[in-house]
Amino acid sequence: MKLEPIVVSLLDTDLYKFNMDQVIFHKHTDLTGEYYFKCRSEDVRFTREMLEEINAQIDHLCGLTFSREELDYLRSIRFIKGDYVEFLRLWHPIRDYVETSLSDDGKLSIVVHGPLFSAMQFEIYLLEIVNEVYFRMRYDYNVLLESARERLESKIEAFRSGKYTFSFAEFGCRRRLSREWEDEAVRRLSLETENMVGTSNVYLAWKYGLTPIGTYAHEYVQMYQGIDEIPLAYTNHYALADWYNEYKGDNGTALTDTITTDLFLLDFNRAMVNNFTGVRHDSGDPFEWGEKMIAHYKKYGADPKTKLLLFSDSLDFDRAQELYDYFRGRTKVSFGIGTFVSNDTCEKALNIVIKLQTVNGRSVAKLSDSPGKAMCRDEKYLSYLRRSVAFRLDREK
Repeated sequence: MKLEPIVVSLLDTDLYKFNMDQVIFHKHTDLTGEYYFKCRSEDVRFTREMLEEINAQIDHLCGLTFSREELDYLRSIRFIKGDYVEFLRLWHPIRDYVETSLSDDGKLSIVVHGPLFSAMQFEIYLLEIVNEVYFRMRYDYNVLLESARERLESKIEAFRSGKYTFSFAEFGCRRRLSREWEDEAVRRLSLETENMVGTSNVYLAWKYGLTPIGTYAHEYVQMYQGIDEIPLAYTNHYALADWYNEYKGDNGTALTDTITTDLFLLDFNRAMVNNFTGVRHDSGDPFEWGEKMIAHYKKYGADPKTKLLLFSDSLDFDRAQELYDYFRGRTKVSFGIGTFVSNDTCEKALNIVIKLQTVNGRSVAKLSDSPGKAMCRDEKYLSYLRRSVAFRLDREK
C-alpha cells in the first residue's frame, strides 16, 4: 500500500447504512445481494497501479473492527438498538465478498456479493477508496487541495455575508476528494457558519459533536423486489411499513423516487403522511416535486409547514438557495449537499456509484424520476418493472 490508509474507522460511512442494516438485521437476514460499481463519467481510465492500490486499501478495510468507543457512540444514537450494536461488535467487512478487475481500456469493475446485511456495508467505504486513489494518483493532489480550500473559503464568506441563508447537511462521503479534505470541510463549515445542521458521515459527527443525519437509500426499497411474496409495484408499501415498525415514526424521512414518486404517493397514505416527518428528493425537477408533495400533504389534511422537504440531488449552493427562496414559508426546507462540499476542486469530480443489482438471485432496479438515473443489468427485468409500475398507476390513480 503506497498511500496512507483511506478508511481508518468503520464509522467512516453514511448513517443510513446503519439505519437500513438494522432493519435487515431484524427482519430480512435471509436476503443475499450483489452490488456493482459503475463510473458514469466519460473518458475516465484507471491504471494497473490504481487497481493495486485499491486492492491494498480494501485489504486494510477488511482488517478493521469497531472499537468499544465507536460502539458506545452508535448506542448513543436514539434509534440505534442495543442488539444491533452487539451484532456490530462481531461484524467486520469480509474480503471474499469483493471482487475487482480492470479491462484493457481502463474500466474498473467492482462486484460485492454476500449476505445483504454485510454486502450493503461496502458501498460507501469502496467509493471513498476509489475516489481518493484516483485523485491522488491521477493529479497533483496538493493543487486539488488548494483549489478546494479557495472554493470553500468563498462558500463560507457567502454564508457570512447573507448570500446563502439556508440550512444544510453535509452528504459528501461517497464523492469526497479525500478523508483529509472531508474532515477539514466539515470542521470549518460547522465552526465558521451557523448553517450546517449535521453530516451523514458518522465518524465526523462523532469527532466534532455534530448531528448524524440520514434515513434510507434506494437500495432499501429495491431489496423488496427480491422477495417472492411481494408484488413489484407494492414494494414501497412494504418498505414504509417495515421502516415504521422498526422506528415508530422516529428517523422518518422517506425517499420517494426509487420506482417513481407517482407510485410512491399511492402508498404514502394518510397513516404514512402522519408517521413520517418528511420526504427526500433525489431525481426529477425539484420544483415540480416539491409542489407535488405539498399538494399531497394538503390532500390528507396535513399542514405542509410541519413537514420537511429534503433536497439532495446533485445540489450546489446556488441551486439550494434558489430552492430555499422558492419554498420557504410554505414548508420546512433543508438540503443534503455532497460533492460541492467534499470534492469541489479545479478538476471535475467523478460520477461513480455502487448499486444493488440482485437480491436472492433476482434482478432489482431503480427507476427514479430521471430516466438517465435508471440502473439495471437486466433490460428485460427493467422493462417488466416499468410495465408493473405503469399498470398499477393506470389502475389506481
